[in-house]
Amino acid sequence: MKNSEDKLVRFISISETHQAFGLPKPQHPLISLVHFDDSNPFNTAMAPIYDVLNFYKITFITKNKGRLKYGRDYYDFNEGSMLFLAPNQLVGSTDYNSETHAYILLIHPDFLMGHPLARKIKQYGYFGYSVNEALHLSGQEKEIIQSLYNIMERELNSRVDEFSQEVIVAQIDLLLSYVNRFYKRQFITRKGVNKDILERTEAILDNYFNSGKPLQQGVPTVQFLAAQLNISPGYLSDMLRSLIGQNARQYIHLKMVEKAKEKLSTTDLSMSEIAYELGFEHTQSFNKLFKQKTKTTPLQFRENFN
Repeated sequence: MKNSEDKLVRFISISETHQAFGLPKPQHPLISLVHFDDSNPFNTAMAPIYDVLNFYKITFITKNKGRLKYGRDYYDFNEGSMLFLAPNQLVGSTDYNSETHAYILLIHPDFLMGHPLARKIKQYGYFGYSVNEALHLSGQEKEIIQSLYNIMERELNSRVDEFSQEVIVAQIDLLLSYVNRFYKRQFITRKGVNKDILERTEAILDNYFNSGKPLQQGVPTVQFLAAQLNISPGYLSDMLRSLIGQNARQYIHLKMVEKAKEKLSTTDLSMSEIAYELGFEHTQSFNKLFKQKTKTTPLQFRENFN
């Protein structure tokens, strides 16, 4: 029985995960693909509330009715939702109901060693998204993902030979490329929601710089901004890049430079005073950022403005 006293569980190997959830031993020690459906329901009684994995986890929900519990919260995962977790991330256990079908793909980083995908997979930001930022597939997209899972499932359940790893890695690479494309589509189709986030982002930064917070807290970080918006830093950066062509860090710098221009043109504050009010510990850092963004120094900007 799970309760608030349950401890964090770290799974070092995929085999340990299978054993903990009452599943058969995986066919391969470094990768497994489990299909939960009516004939193989998820055993929620054995799942820890929180765990940390030493490997990648990609969940593809193919059928669901109602809400699923992930950790201590409930989310509306539609049919065709996908979730992504990188190694060493805190994972909330998912309670599937009896009518939920899902594929769970576990990939140990060692399985990808020697392949370009070992480096490429680390560049996909969606492995750092929060669970409420899941990918929601269209009907056609769901068919594409389903076909790739089917290929991997057949390959992992057949006789392993010298080509097996190459084939499976190729399918994973293709799967992640499609996911990257589908997330870009999701940013576009949810422009109304994302525009609201952009407006809130601007308001948060304006309030931050106008309230004197930089004097006590320094330059605003992407983590701070994401926490205020209740979204993950990676999702915020990718969403902003899709809307305005800049990630969250670049957008923060843009707002800082705008505020600096305002102070340079409307006050007699020195360069060091302006830098300090914007959260910089050193004037040199402020000067460097300003010149990088405007191709001119703060002093030159003030002189040219006057």
